[in-house]
Amino acid sequence: MTSQPAASAKTLPDHLLAGYQAFVAARLPDEQARFRELSEKGQRPKVMLIGCCDSRVPPEVIFGAGPGELFVVRNVANLVPTYGPDANLHGTSAALEFAVMGLRVEHVVVMGHAQCGGVRSYVENEIDPYARPLSPGDFIGQWMTLIKPAAARIGPPEGEVEDYIERLAKESVRQCLDNLRTFPCVKTLEERGRLALHGAYFGVADGRLQTLDEASGAFAPVFAAS
Repeated sequence: MTSQPAASAKTLPDHLLAGYQAFVAARLPDEQARFRELSEKGQRPKVMLIGCCDSRVPPEVIFGAGPGELFVVRNVANLVPTYGPDANLHGTSAALEFAVMGLRVEHVVVMGHAQCGGVRSYVENEIDPYARPLSPGDFIGQWMTLIKPAAARIGPPEGEVEDYIERLAKESVRQCLDNLRTFPCVKTLEERGRLALHGAYFGVADGRLQTLDEASGAFAPVFAAS
């Protein structure tokens, strides 16, 4: 008698298989030529986007990007470390190096977003370390220390917590742009006019996209979402 495989032994969850089936039936025929070209000639995206791994903020959906248009790296709270090559593993830095030096992207966008869980955890830990402590020994706690310079610039949490979380998320985008410029390849190419850095902030609830004017330090809506 042949035993039935356990539910956990399925190749993929049913809803993913259904989504792939819909992709094959509807979208793939329209983009098959593009996929074939990408497989034969390789990718040549002009934009690298560093975003949060939050499932509510998919860059390709937000920007209506097709295959091969965006080189995306996503991590908790869309953070960028400073340049620091050593024997440790640096996923975001490696992706940045590949995008800038290998793919020769022309733009790097750091996109933060509203209701960011990573930023919220950091703020709640600052308010009350005993409520939801981010242990320095765990991965998220160590990773979120990258936001400390941004938090130091705007000061400790005061007033409405939600307002402070948004302020810190935006300040973190500014800090990430500063951190990008600690990478020699980024700094050199930006100075030569061959690479542009951008900051953006996405509103999950209203779909509003704001972009950063580094000269003034302010974020402003691109246009009102319909």
